[in-house]
Amino acid sequence: MTEGGEKCRGVRHVAIIMDGNGRWAQQRGRPRAFGHSKGVEAVREAVRAAGDTGVKYLTLFGFSTENWRRPSEEVDALFDLMKRFVDADLVKLDREGVNVRIAGRREGLSPDLLEIIERAERTTADNDRCFLTIAFNYGGRDEIVRAARRMARDVAEGRLRPEDVDEAAFASQLDTAGMPDPDIVIRTSGEHRTSNFLIWQAAYAELVFLDVLWPDFSARHFEQALNEYASRQRRFGGVDAA
Repeated sequence: MTEGGEKCRGVRHVAIIMDGNGRWAQQRGRPRAFGHSKGVEAVREAVRAAGDTGVKYLTLFGFSTENWRRPSEEVDALFDLMKRFVDADLVKLDREGVNVRIAGRREGLSPDLLEIIERAERTTADNDRCFLTIAFNYGGRDEIVRAARRMARDVAEGRLRPEDVDEAAFASQLDTAGMPDPDIVIRTSGEHRTSNFLIWQAAYAELVFLDVLWPDFSARHFEQALNEYASRQRRFGGVDAA
């Protein structure tokens, strides 16, 4: 990834809901796990595109807390892909200065997957050229509940006064603490919903829905989303300048 300037059009943080792997596979008469495997190539494409356009923060929705409802063989395949992605790409990501973070609930993950997650974060902790966050076993409501529970515990134990609870204090308890809010949330596959993804952080994000299944996602689609963002007026509750 490269450190960009004007090419990113003022965008610091892009978040992507990677949707459509299963349908992509089914269209080809293959099992859903095959689509997830091909989707890893699109992840690499998105990481390269972010770097080439100067976007410093990229957050990818990999596995939601609701995905546990899927067939066990598909869940196992998703977990295996997470392991394979880290094993195959960690050295390269570290060499290129990428800071890797995994957002989401750690409870319920297997010891070997936890070890891989912790190794990825530990290995890249000092990198600051760009930041790749993978939301894994993640749900926006669950994240908010976990943050609220931590703050309630701090208040109960006297470490935090109720009057000091504000948006900044709350944001510091989220999985994305220290990161800017996303400027753009992209969803692939033609679906038009955010599916419990970054629901606090994306309050003012521009939503871009692309009619492409995730395994077919390319740098061209990333640029398309940036161009869509550049064409919109962002008023944050205000009015246009006279």
